[in-house]
Amino acid sequence: MDLRQLGYFVAVAEAGSFSRAAVALNLAQPTLSRQIGLLEADLGARLLVRNGRGAVPTDAGQALLVHAHTMLDSARRAREELRELQASPGGRLTIGLAPRVALGVSAVLVQRFRQRFPRAVITVLEGLSLHLREWLLAGRLDLALLFDPPPSPQLAYKTLLRESLLLVAPISAPPLPARVGLAALAGYPMVLPSAPNAIRSLLDAALRPRGIELQVVAEVGAVQTVLALVAQGVAYTVLPEGALARGAIGQTLQCTAIGPPAIRNKLVLATPLARPATRLTRETAAMLEALDLRALGDRSAG
Repeated sequence: MDLRQLGYFVAVAEAGSFSRAAVALNLAQPTLSRQIGLLEADLGARLLVRNGRGAVPTDAGQALLVHAHTMLDSARRAREELRELQASPGGRLTIGLAPRVALGVSAVLVQRFRQRFPRAVITVLEGLSLHLREWLLAGRLDLALLFDPPPSPQLAYKTLLRESLLLVAPISAPPLPARVGLAALAGYPMVLPSAPNAIRSLLDAALRPRGIELQVVAEVGAVQTVLALVAQGVAYTVLPEGALARGAIGQTLQCTAIGPPAIRNKLVLATPLARPATRLTRETAAMLEALDLRALGDRSAG
């Protein structure tokens, strides 16, 4: 049974006239009559009879009219529900963020996600970039923000942020010079994130080929702990400028540029190539690209 023909039938029955229904439907009257005839032929029953005042339903037409209203209403509600699902799909999306990134962007990301997809659920998993990359390859994550990941034929990367690494000292230490060379870093006692932290890996990759060995007096897992130890005068450290942008602890520190050459990290949006991107994945990736990441560091990507 053709829903369009049912709609035409209802229009004629309610208007009481083929001519009035044709005007309301913006159809030529012969076209409307032909469609009603096709519906009657399909059902094997006469549905409308013309009289001097227009057209009225037959007994069969009266019976069909009740069902037609129900069927057309169900079709309308089905279309509306499908449009709603297309506008706001359900499902679950899992994203991986490094702890420092999660601290800076999670609240805004979750709020925007909920506004855009009220029927869906977002899960934020935190971890080191190395672990997040492994989870992404294993299918545990739909996308992730990673610091300086190694190339992979299974992942697509898009750089969102570049940060310069700085020498950081307690405010009580002697004033730092305007800039320190790489070799001069060996003269400072250091507390550093422990491997396989992306910052530590980047620093080692820059210094080891030059034969520069740092005085590492302590290694800890979290950047915030590193900052706390430096603020207490335990040692110096090397961290991205964005690590100093949040919280009051940055006011108890001094920092200076490193280089030349400067050491700069890279924050990338990573997505798996093997799995087709869903609408949730695509639009959440766009949300991440639109976030203001300047609180994490220098946004220039040169």
